[in-house]
This record gives sequence, structure tokens and C-alpha cells, in this order.
Amino acid sequence: MAVMMEAMHAPGYSGNPDVDFLAMMVPHHQGAVDMARLVLQYGRDPVTRQLADEIIAGQTVEIEGMQRRLALLRKEGGAGAPEFPSLGGTRGPR
Repeated sequence: MAVMMEAMHAPGYSGNPDVDFLAMMVPHHQGAVDMARLVLQYGRDPVTRQLADEIIAGQTVEIEGMQRRLALLRKEGGAGAPEFPSLGGTRGPR
């Protein structure tokens, strides 16, 4: 948790709420993936292990989407950046 919190605040704040949100959410989601991996390593409950597996799959896709968007926003300065690509996952199309 401490590593995740440090990573969330490490980039500092740009003043652009979209950039700051994404920059903080990537490590937040990565923290969920890291915790889920620990459950797969040490956990024994099959239902919890299945949930951990699903978290890894879903959060990995979301991290990739957020990283792509963050790169575009930083490159474009946040203005006029292309439409956000669909994250996929279980929520369906946007």
C-alpha cells in the first residue's frame, strides 16, 4: 500500500485534472494487480483466487488504456487530444 501511495503522488500535480487523475489512477490500479498476484501466490480460497485473476485481467486492460490516454494528453498538452479509446472490460462499449 505504501509503495502504491508513493507512486500515486510521485509525478506531482500538473494542474490538468485529466492528466493528474490518470497519473494517479495508473499506480492505484497497479496496486490492485500487485495485491491480486499476492492472493494467487498465497491465497487458498478458490473463489477469492478467481476474483484476483479477474482483477488482474481487467485492471491490466484499464492500465494500458489509461497509459495510452495519458501519453496523448501529455503530448498534446491536453487540448484537442483525440477521442479516448474504449477501455473494454466488463462495462461494455462507451
